[in-house]
Amino acid sequence: MVIPTAPAPERRELAIEVRALKKGFRIPTQRVDTLKERATSLFTPREYRRLEALRGVDFDVRRGEFFGIVGRNGSGKSTLLKLLASIYRADSGRIRIAGRIAPCIELGVGFNPELAAYENVVLNGVMMGLTPNQARARFDAVIDFAELGDYTDLKLKNYSSGMLVRLGFSLMTQVDADVLLIDEVLAVGDAAFQQKCFDIFATVHAEGRTIILVTHDMAAVEAHCDRAILLEGGYVDKGGDPAAVARRYLDLNFPDDRRGVEPEDVHDPAHGEQVRIADVRLRDESGVGSNSFAQGDGIEIEVDLEADARLESPLLSIQLVNADGLLIFAPKPLAIRDGRTLEAGDRLQVRARLANPLAAGHYFLHCGVGTGRNEYRPVSFRKNAADFVVFGTRPFAGLVALEFEAETIESADQGSTGS
Repeated sequence: MVIPTAPAPERRELAIEVRALKKGFRIPTQRVDTLKERATSLFTPREYRRLEALRGVDFDVRRGEFFGIVGRNGSGKSTLLKLLASIYRADSGRIRIAGRIAPCIELGVGFNPELAAYENVVLNGVMMGLTPNQARARFDAVIDFAELGDYTDLKLKNYSSGMLVRLGFSLMTQVDADVLLIDEVLAVGDAAFQQKCFDIFATVHAEGRTIILVTHDMAAVEAHCDRAILLEGGYVDKGGDPAAVARRYLDLNFPDDRRGVEPEDVHDPAHGEQVRIADVRLRDESGVGSNSFAQGDGIEIEVDLEADARLESPLLSIQLVNADGLLIFAPKPLAIRDGRTLEAGDRLQVRARLANPLAAGHYFLHCGVGTGRNEYRPVSFRKNAADFVVFGTRPFAGLVALEFEAETIESADQGSTGS
C-alpha cells in the first residue's frame, strides 16, 4: 500500500522511498540465561521460531515532511525505524533515502559509558557527519540544550536514562542532517524537555528538513505531522491524514467488541417480570449501529421494552459508568409514554440521545424500569445493558471535557501612582 501524498502547491522531491520491505527474526524457543545453562546446552540443538516483524511495507516521504509512524506494541514500527537508520538489514525490499540521516532511536546507542560527555559528543558528532572541529565547537550548544552543564565530567554510565535521552537528542539537533529519525524515547523526558523538543521540531520543519517520528502519542501526531502511517501486524494498515490515522490507532486499541462482559438482569421479586428490557442498542449520529465513538460525537440509545404485566406510571432509568464502575451520569428517570399505563403484551422502543464530552475509555450503560409518580420504585434492572468505547486525543485531564473559558482583566489603576 503506497500512502498518498497530501495535495501541495508543488510536488516535492522524495526524501524516503520504501518498497516491499520485509524483515524477520529467528527467536529461540528456550531462553538461556546462566553460564551453567549455556554449558549444559552446548550439545543440545536449539529450536527457533520465525517472527515476521515487517511483511511488505510501502510508503513515500516527501522532502520537508513531518511524517509520523504509529502502531501498537509489536506492530513493527521500531524495526522499520532501525531499517531506515541502517541498524538492521532488510530481508527483502528496497529503501532509498536522499540525504544525511541523524537517528535518535534508543537510549545510549552509540555512546561509550566509560567516557564523559565531551568525548561522546565529539565521537558521535563525527560519526553523524560533522568534522572533529565542528563537533568540538558545538559541544557547548549540545550541553546547554540538554541542561547537563553540571554533569559534563561524569562518565555516561552514571547518567540516568533521562539524561542520556537529553544528550542524544540535543546532539542530533546540532547535526546538519537532512532526515531526522526520532523514536518514542522522548517519552522518558519531563514535560518541559518534551516541549523544547517539539519547539525544535517546529524550527527544523520550517527549515525544510524531513522528520520521521515514531510515537504512541496521538495528540502529537495530529498536532505536528503532515502525514502518518499506521502499522499493524507488519503491514501498513492506514496512511495519510494524521487525524484519520490517529482515529484508526485508537479504534484498534479499543476494539468494537463486548470484551466478555455480559448483561446482568435483576428483577424486583415484589413485581416479578412486569416489564423486560429486551435489548439496548447504540448508534452514531448518522443512525449507524456502533459501539465505538469519537470524542464529541453524540450517542443515540435505543431501548426495547416488553410488558408482561400491567405497570402504572412506567419510568426508564439510565446510568453511565466507566470501566472502574464509577458513576459518571444518571439523569432523572424518563417517563415512558408520558407516564401512561403499560398493559401486558405492549412492546415499545425508547430513544434517547447522550452527549459525549467523555474522556477516551471504556464505558457501560445500566438500564432500569420502575414506577412511581413521586418516588422511583425499581421493577427490573439490566446491568451492563450496553458498553461502548470513546476514542480521541482531546487534551484534558479528568473524566469529562466541560466548557471552560477564561480571560484576563487588567486592573483599572494599573500603572497609577499614589499621591
